[in-house]
Amino acid sequence: MSSSKSLIEKTKEILNEQFSATVVIAREAATSGGWWYPFQGMVYFIAHPSLYRAIAPILLKCTLTALAVTAGLFIFAYLPQVAFCALFSGPFAVITAAVMVLGEAYALTLIVAKAFFLGQAQDQIFDAVLLQQGHEHLVSRGREVKSKGGYKKLGNSLVKPLNRFSKEGIIRYVVSLPLNSIPGIGTILFFLYNGIKAGPGFHARYFQLKGFDAANRQSFVEDRRGAYTAFGAAALALNVVPVVGLVFGFTSTVGAALWASQLERKGISAGGNGGVRPLQRLPEDEVLVEL
Repeated sequence: MSSSKSLIEKTKEILNEQFSATVVIAREAATSGGWWYPFQGMVYFIAHPSLYRAIAPILLKCTLTALAVTAGLFIFAYLPQVAFCALFSGPFAVITAAVMVLGEAYALTLIVAKAFFLGQAQDQIFDAVLLQQGHEHLVSRGREVKSKGGYKKLGNSLVKPLNRFSKEGIIRYVVSLPLNSIPGIGTILFFLYNGIKAGPGFHARYFQLKGFDAANRQSFVEDRRGAYTAFGAAALALNVVPVVGLVFGFTSTVGAALWASQLERKGISAGGNGGVRPLQRLPEDEVLVEL
């Protein structure tokens, strides 16, 4: 009996610690401004037709796949989850169950898209935005940059392509989905919990181009923990938007590249790369984006 009480008390202690840590991270995330970059990426994406023209076929496939998966889950899985959510959220079950189904639809759509047609498109879009922002010196560390007919064109990758499919991330995502059965606060905790890991993932290409090892990445992310959590939570919230979630995945990638550009400019202005000339953004018609 005493051992059972001890286990319960230990569990409560761990949960309290996790909740306190989440509150601290949430406060840092709210004040960091990192949540703004996914939305800035949307504006930039719309304002630069070369980006969405390059990935139009992929976006169409993503949208059709998401439509089929979302419709299937609402037909076969929604009502059982309403019954489950009713145990925790009462009359709000119809809403919390819908959020859970949308989350499941995003996870399944992402798995299918990664397996069949996404390829390295996100890395190429990330590199294209950096090139448009004048960071040829950085992009050229991981990809050929060709000059042709007065414009710049991305060439072949010079480094091993990133594997953006994280089994750990998917498991973390799926395991935390029931949090959405708690009205309001549960969904917020779900986005924050997954945002902690998802945020740095959007800068995986940036870390690769910078040549960061595991220790460098961990230190860099820890210094900006709130901003990365805010970015990841906002990007994830956009990803679960019905049908077009994966489209927002690309715009969040654009936002991540814009953030990386700002970090680079701050590093240069602070003397982090002494002797480097001020960066000059390239007009859109001087950067050819082809996937």
